[in-house]
Amino acid sequence: MPERARTGVAAGPDGRPRCPWALSAPEYIAYHDEEWGRPVHDTVTLFERLSLEAFQSGLSWLTILRKREAFRRAFAGFDPMVVASFDSADVERLMADAGIVRNRRKILATVGNARAVLALDVPLGELVWSFRPAATVAPLAPAVIADVPASTPESVALAKALKASGIVFVGPTTAYALMQACGLVNDHLAACVNR
Repeated sequence: MPERARTGVAAGPDGRPRCPWALSAPEYIAYHDEEWGRPVHDTVTLFERLSLEAFQSGLSWLTILRKREAFRRAFAGFDPMVVASFDSADVERLMADAGIVRNRRKILATVGNARAVLALDVPLGELVWSFRPAATVAPLAPAVIADVPASTPESVALAKALKASGIVFVGPTTAYALMQACGLVNDHLAACVNR
C-alpha cells in the first residue's frame, strides 16, 4: 500500500513525509517546513499573515508565496504603523505594482486593517491568541487532509471579533487559515515530519 494511502502524507524530494499540499513547489515545501503551524505572536508578522490571507482569497497560496517579497516591499514590511499612513497616492502606487496582486479592494482593506490594528484595545497577538482552542483535551492529529476542517467555532468567533474591531476581508475560513499558519492549531497530518 502506498504511503499516502496508508498515512495521508507523501514523501518530499528529500524522502521525508509531509502533508501532501506542500509538495508541488519548492516555495510550498519551505513554507510548510519553516513557517506553517509555528507560533506567531508579534503584531507585524500577524498583520502580514492576515493581509496575505486576504490577498489570497480567490487565488492559490502559491501565487501569494511567490509574490511575498514584493508584497513586503510594497507594504513597508507590513508594519501597521507605516501602512496605516498610506494615502491615495500610495494606493495608486500599489495598483501599478506588477509584483503584487493589484486588487483595489484588497489594497484598501489592508490599509484600513492597519488602522484598525492600531486602534485595538489589546495587541493583535493577544486578540488572535485569545481564540486558541482550549488545550484541556488534546485533539487527535488529522490523519488525512479530509480530516482538516475549513473552519471551527473558534475561527467563527475570531472572525467576528476581528470584524467588530474594523478588520475586513476575514471570514471564518480565512480566520482558520490564519490560526493554522500562526500555530494556534496544529493541522500537520499525524505522520508528517513537522507534526
